[in-house]
Amino acid sequence: MRDKGEYLFTSESVSEGHPDKVADRISDTVLDAFLEADPYARVACETLVTTNRIILAGETRGPGSVTHELLAHLARMAVQDIGYDQEGFSWRNAEVSVHLHAQSAHIAQGVDAAGNKDEGAGDQGIMFGYACTETPDLMPAPLYYSHLILRRISELRRSRDKMVAGLLPDAKSQVTLRYVDGKPVGVTSVVVSTQHEEGLTQNQVRELVRPIIVSSLPDGWSVPEDELYVNPTGTFVIGGPDGDCGLTGRKIIVDTYGGAAPHGGGAFSGKDPTKVDRSAAYACRYLAKNVVAAGLAEKCTIQVSYAIGVSKPLSVYFDLHNTGRDVDEAKLARVVNDMINLSPRGIREHLHLNRAIYAPTSAYGHFGRTPDEEKGTFTWERTDLAAELKRAFNR
Repeated sequence: MRDKGEYLFTSESVSEGHPDKVADRISDTVLDAFLEADPYARVACETLVTTNRIILAGETRGPGSVTHELLAHLARMAVQDIGYDQEGFSWRNAEVSVHLHAQSAHIAQGVDAAGNKDEGAGDQGIMFGYACTETPDLMPAPLYYSHLILRRISELRRSRDKMVAGLLPDAKSQVTLRYVDGKPVGVTSVVVSTQHEEGLTQNQVRELVRPIIVSSLPDGWSVPEDELYVNPTGTFVIGGPDGDCGLTGRKIIVDTYGGAAPHGGGAFSGKDPTKVDRSAAYACRYLAKNVVAAGLAEKCTIQVSYAIGVSKPLSVYFDLHNTGRDVDEAKLARVVNDMINLSPRGIREHLHLNRAIYAPTSAYGHFGRTPDEEKGTFTWERTDLAAELKRAFNR
């Protein structure tokens, strides 16, 4: 986003009941099952969901105890937890087909460590990380508030709060903010579309979600009445995978920075941490967040690149968007390289990624979340490098 002038910027979020997010949740549930059984298992699981049908496909390498029958059961349990027990999509009677097979030996030989060769990247590619001072979680504000609205609706729905009685799992949000000289100063429009039970009118749904929208935005950021769009199509009863086919990895911008920063192109869900699409993107967010948390800049974008089978990154690039406080970006890259080993193995060990921690990442973004030390989730959101970065730049 620009640093000068006045402009509008929009980001969207989708709930855990959105068809693509149902697919992401199942794929990450499969990944967690393998990592629970073997921390070094290999998984690349894709999921398709549609009317009363769930299809798993992809490549794995792990213990025989993780059977197709177990994975089909876990897929149903994930759907039950999301809240789908509807005629067109139910955890009880959806047909589950599992088509996972062994990982390609040609891929494995490039990734596996052998002799003097360190573990290589699972594929070529570029990955990005980003952080900024727009919100307490150092995330872009439009995405932060889009996530927050849906997360609060979900929490109320799951607790069976009467405040949202009649709302169902599938939902989307979109928030447009006005920026002046690179800073968000107000909201200009909000869109929320949420699945609901038969019988609720559009106006009733509007009044159910209005207080949640208002309480999710900062004080003074009132939405103009004619720019608050709730279920603009009028009726949203048929939803979830019954209303639209869902696939793993189709919400990558929702998963990252809402379009405020680049995305390398690879999806995250269903991939074990040897896949740098996931692990290196987490490492980049970790580093960018620590740079901003250390007060070295107001915005930070990081890019890394890898070649399949090669352990070291081919490039590491920093952009502080002209907000760096007397920080040389080339020096910053050298300092960071000394702090953390950016090989796939180094990232995995530093962030403790070989654990069953991925199902919670499948909705409401992989970034801007709160680390849970007990569960070991969202370790890439820690700011434990900030003090060392400050010392390196005499802050």
